[in-house]
Amino acid sequence: MNSSEFFRRLGLGALLPLAAVIAGLGIYQADPAPVQSLRNAIFDQYQRLSPRTYLDAPVRVADIDDESLARLGQWPWPRLQLAALVDTLRENGAAAVIFDVTFPERDRTSPDSVRKVWKGSAGLNAELDRLPDHDELFAQSIGKGGVVLGFALTPDTSTSLLSTDTYTVSELGGSPLEFLYSFKGSVASLPDLQKAAAGNGAFTFVADTDGIVRRVPLFQSLNKQIVPSLSAEALRVAQQGDTYEIDTLDISGGGVQRVTIGEFSIPTTSHAEVWLHYTRPVPQRTLPVWKILAGEIPRDQIEDRIVLIGTSAQGLMDLRFSPLGGSFPGVEAHAMALEQIIGGEFLQRPDWATGLEIILLVMGGLLIGAIALHTPALVSALLATLVLGGFAWGGWYLFSAKHLLLDTTVPSMTVLFSFMLTSVYRHVSAELRQRWVKQAFSRYVSPNLVAYLVDHPESLQLGGRRQECSFIFTDLAGFTNLMEKIDPTEAVGLLNHYLDEMIAIAFKHEGTLDRIVGDAVAVIFSAPVEQADHRAKAFNCALEMQEYSNRYMIEANARGIAFGMTRIGVHSGEVTVGNFGGSTIFDYRALGDPINTAARLESVNKQLGTQMCVSEATLSGCPGAVARPVGKLVLKGKSLPLMVYQPVSEPDPEYAAAYRLMADEKPEARAVFEALAQARPDDPLPKFHLNRFNNGQSGEVIVFTQK
Repeated sequence: MNSSEFFRRLGLGALLPLAAVIAGLGIYQADPAPVQSLRNAIFDQYQRLSPRTYLDAPVRVADIDDESLARLGQWPWPRLQLAALVDTLRENGAAAVIFDVTFPERDRTSPDSVRKVWKGSAGLNAELDRLPDHDELFAQSIGKGGVVLGFALTPDTSTSLLSTDTYTVSELGGSPLEFLYSFKGSVASLPDLQKAAAGNGAFTFVADTDGIVRRVPLFQSLNKQIVPSLSAEALRVAQQGDTYEIDTLDISGGGVQRVTIGEFSIPTTSHAEVWLHYTRPVPQRTLPVWKILAGEIPRDQIEDRIVLIGTSAQGLMDLRFSPLGGSFPGVEAHAMALEQIIGGEFLQRPDWATGLEIILLVMGGLLIGAIALHTPALVSALLATLVLGGFAWGGWYLFSAKHLLLDTTVPSMTVLFSFMLTSVYRHVSAELRQRWVKQAFSRYVSPNLVAYLVDHPESLQLGGRRQECSFIFTDLAGFTNLMEKIDPTEAVGLLNHYLDEMIAIAFKHEGTLDRIVGDAVAVIFSAPVEQADHRAKAFNCALEMQEYSNRYMIEANARGIAFGMTRIGVHSGEVTVGNFGGSTIFDYRALGDPINTAARLESVNKQLGTQMCVSEATLSGCPGAVARPVGKLVLKGKSLPLMVYQPVSEPDPEYAAAYRLMADEKPEARAVFEALAQARPDDPLPKFHLNRFNNGQSGEVIVFTQK
């Protein structure tokens, strides 16, 4: 695989996290049924782990349970019996009586209905005519106040007459109709019963695809008319109010924000629903109807309470699925909604939830994808697990501690997909990239850098590029003359051994061999792999090279071989690095003034009498380095001075003081340097500066006219 193919593949890999995020955004927008099911399953698990704690609220369910049917007869009961139930509840001080039942047909036990069925004698018919109509008696009982009847909403157009004279709707911010669940038909109670009632509310739920009731609507739409739910009517009638307020954000993506019923301000979904926060089964919420009629329920269990009449009987088919598992009477959903509203305990999806979910999706997908592309597999897997765990914990914390619903389903799916996509890509391409990197760079990069590039090929770029690097340039003094005096084979052996050790030191410090010219060595740092501490690496490498070369020189001299001193220059700056050459042969090189300056600094040692010169550009990145100033050197062919230092083993305060005097051009500087030169006959710098004074020069700027 050639270089262009490699980087084409690398570019493709960089696009994979973006592709995962785009796919995640598409799924988030489409919200398909499988995603809804997964989200609902997570919310249900939250409910199981942290159900709402039941606090006694002024809400009770009058339950037409199996025992009530056994004691009072099969359903439907005569309206006289229902009137007696209403009267009993009213006499016990119920704030409102709510029927989770509809009465669309006349009572078949009424005298008129019985006469039509029995077809008795004229005398029997006359007796029946004198008896009151059960529906009229029921209507009279209802008409005494505080009763709400239920009705069902249907998708077809068969509509019963529906009374809406008992309430008005105040719309704030725009019409909510387009955001409400819409129905075309209804099944309502008899008109006389509706008119007698204080309110009529829909008991229809819009369950999720799995049949579980998770939200209770407060309003729905019937043929473009806003109709309240049973829960809303219960709350209104209990407060003896007549007005609803619906606050709507009438824009795309908006919807119903809040519903106000009397003293209660209720945050809702965009469809005007209340999220149900379930409690575990609570016996004290329920009052069996047969006990109410038998007078066995204490008054304080009914007084000032909203009493919803519904059924838990298996045969009456009003059982719903609960997120806590099992089934429950549908009427209890209205009861729990009322408990939450009255207690001010709401499950909510806040306005910022959608924005935060999108941010988590985008940032999580991009971050984990980038991490999976650029870090070891175990590290990226751990970080992906931490991100997914953070999403899960965040959603759970907001639910359990703040009663907020944050949907982390699609963000988590996006993170997982991004991780899997980029991991597979990296696994498939890793072997090809490793082989290419080894083949391309084993020719001129130190072995430790080859290993690094195999693991981090994204750090490598072919072709010229601008980059900050550090350079070491070394030269061996007098080696040309030495070769003329000793056997050539011996000279080559000496040089090869010397160069082998010098290059090994460069590789040890993660330097890259730039070139070998005779006995001169050039080493580059921070290319091809960027090194944040390249200045310090170059400085430490140069010190070790100096130590080794001096030791090698002493050993050779001890054998009678006049092996010379190694002079070293170190400099840092921006250069162009890359492959230079052609298709036949190429070389990885650094081109630019800084590498030439490093060579000049090596050369200027000869005139200074020093062994190593390091520029301020390099020394600035070497914390703890010990060096003393040489001066501001204007090298041959340059116009700007370069601050240069000589590394030393320990601080030299006497020289530093003398240098400050010279830099400030104090008259006494010459005498101080003269004293230093006499006290230190083997120290080249005091002698060099003293010679400058003797030649009429002063100050720290030193101009060189020779290379």
